Amino acid sequence: MHINYIEIANFRKLLSVRVDLAEETTLFVGANNSGKTSAILALRRFLVEKGKRFKTQDFTLSHWRSIDAIGKAWEGLPDGAIPAFSSDDWAKLLPALDIWLKVENHELHYVSALLPTLDWAGSLLGVRMRLEPNDIEALYREYRAAIKDVRVLHAAAETAQRKIDGVEMNTADPEARVDAIGKKLNLWPASLTDFLGRKLGDHFVMKSYLLDPQKIQIPAKGQAQPQKLPEGSFALDADPLKGLIRINEINAQRGFGESDGVDVDGGSSSSKDSHRLSDQLRAYYTKHLDPFSTPDVADLAALQAIEAAQETFDKRLQESFTDALVEVEGMGYPGVFDPKLKIASKLKTTDGLDHEAAVSFEIRMLDNNGAKVPLLRLPESYNGLGYQNLISMIFKLMSYRDAWMRVGKASKSAAEIKIEPLHLVLVEEPEAHLHAQVQQVFIKKAYSVLRAHKDLGEGSYLKSQLIVSSHSSHVAHETSFSCLRYFRRLPAGMVADVPVSTVVNLSNVFGNGTDTERFVTRYLRAQHCDLFFADAAILVEGPAEKMLVPNFIRRDFTFLNQCYVTLLEINGSHSHRLRGLIDALGLLTLIITDLDAAVKIGGKGVVPKRKNGQKTGNTALRQWTPCMDDVDDLLDAESEKKILEVDELFSVRSAYQIPIKVTKDDGKNFEEALPSTFEDSLAFENLEFFEKLEGNGLVREFRDAIAKKTTVGGACSSFL
Repeated sequence: MHINYIEIANFRKLLSVRVDLAEETTLFVGANNSGKTSAILALRRFLVEKGKRFKTQDFTLSHWRSIDAIGKAWEGLPDGAIPAFSSDDWAKLLPALDIWLKVENHELHYVSALLPTLDWAGSLLGVRMRLEPNDIEALYREYRAAIKDVRVLHAAAETAQRKIDGVEMNTADPEARVDAIGKKLNLWPASLTDFLGRKLGDHFVMKSYLLDPQKIQIPAKGQAQPQKLPEGSFALDADPLKGLIRINEINAQRGFGESDGVDVDGGSSSSKDSHRLSDQLRAYYTKHLDPFSTPDVADLAALQAIEAAQETFDKRLQESFTDALVEVEGMGYPGVFDPKLKIASKLKTTDGLDHEAAVSFEIRMLDNNGAKVPLLRLPESYNGLGYQNLISMIFKLMSYRDAWMRVGKASKSAAEIKIEPLHLVLVEEPEAHLHAQVQQVFIKKAYSVLRAHKDLGEGSYLKSQLIVSSHSSHVAHETSFSCLRYFRRLPAGMVADVPVSTVVNLSNVFGNGTDTERFVTRYLRAQHCDLFFADAAILVEGPAEKMLVPNFIRRDFTFLNQCYVTLLEINGSHSHRLRGLIDALGLLTLIITDLDAAVKIGGKGVVPKRKNGQKTGNTALRQWTPCMDDVDDLLDAESEKKILEVDELFSVRSAYQIPIKVTKDDGKNFEEALPSTFEDSLAFENLEFFEKLEGNGLVREFRDAIAKKTTVGGACSSFL
């Protein structure tokens, strides 16, 4: 059993998205503000907090106007009128999460409460969790009462305003009159959304419903199509996922925010968790190792030692306080009938971990002769943030795994005997403070940590799924394309009247095991580009473009310089291999490439010439944009022909060598130059500069070619 996919609706930027989940590790990637955190937060709101911490800010902004329209309609009704309440009016506006489980026939006993019909024959089972009004009529009455109070106050303010306006303007202090009139009152509530900003938790609850696998619809234009519940559907009485899925979370604010991960152990909260490893270790010890908790035979020796130590310590305490107690008795206490003072200790094993040095880092040193000296120990806070973060996250994963598997003392609790068949762990931005190589190690090892238990080997019916959101290209490049889910931003007006997001499943971009997939995977890992997190991409031919283009942008394109643009060096013969990925990402892209003129396709490169029947050897120009193979056509192509416009947000533009008019010595006549590369285009555009430029290598070749050749064509041949 595993979660096949989830569908999120009406939650922040996620108007309606489907997120397919890999059976092991799923990585959320995308540019800033693309919805990755919203997806993690939606899972937390529905699966962990059970709808208890929703805010109106969690509603997709495009629905606020519709909610306020409901409030306006309620305000316009006469006193005593009861409006016709429709659950559908709210269902299309409020956050919802559909979770679809892939279940095998032999796992039927786990999901019997989720079966939509008795003739279910395996495969998918769905549950919808939806925020909705608990009692619409009560909401209506309270909102009407609040609005009525506001109207009374506004009426009183208008009456006072008219009295002030009647005062003579010729007053001793005109400014005092202005202050008395005051500003327009802003009273609560101004609208239904304003009312729900304070009262949402009083009137809205999360309810769960069964879904019909026969009514599943595939997404359309990147937007999920959640099925509509039948009229009169009944909500489930109990939590449908209780005892089925165990959920843990490590969020991005590890020890610095309102909570440090969420650990769902029968409803327990982790808001008091600390990011310190010593605190985590003490909590782990209490739950799994503490000999005072449901002791067994293995704990007897430890308990006897503690008892003996406590008896010896109590005896010493009593001796130490004898003189003090005698002095107190001299003051008349205790009397004959008063209780006597007794001082005793109570030793707890966890107290030994409640200090700064409970966890320390050992440092081995050598003396001047190279001999070993005693180890030095520093508190955990003296280690780097990166190592602290890595150790903390790994330890949390171990703790979550052992709590799920009821390791140690946890197995003695009768309430936790049943192990959930599915363990879902959410990790948000693990790369914080981590070096690039450590980021790669973490993402490669995290899932194996969750499975490091003797009962979680191959063939186990107990499944783990890990969901990670990240901004790190290093994390992304260590993850298979089949595990990547790309969150793409859509501007206002494209799908809704506010910016929203869509989610792209990259598992089938290149097909499984194809040469293109292997090439792109190796290439992106070698380049470590930020393709998955950029606002736009520029694909360049070689190192000259990679060095010079960023300088051109900084000098001449202020707005572009403020954008997150990734520059990727890839030879023209291979740039087309990225097309599937670029198309899937919907990433605005510029391809700066070479014309690659040849006598025939696949032939040896030659100097471009007009009306010579030449063809381009550049696959991107032939098959991507502008989809031309004739060199004459490419040379004469207008700018619009070089743009492939896919949608309002996504287009691809090619740029290559074009004819350049070069002035002759008299400054009046011009000759056409047909460059072959980016470098010689640069030289022809700046002949006077390169003619005088001092330098060696390619610079000298340019200078000599300009000086020695009497024709532009001759210079082109030299550049080639």
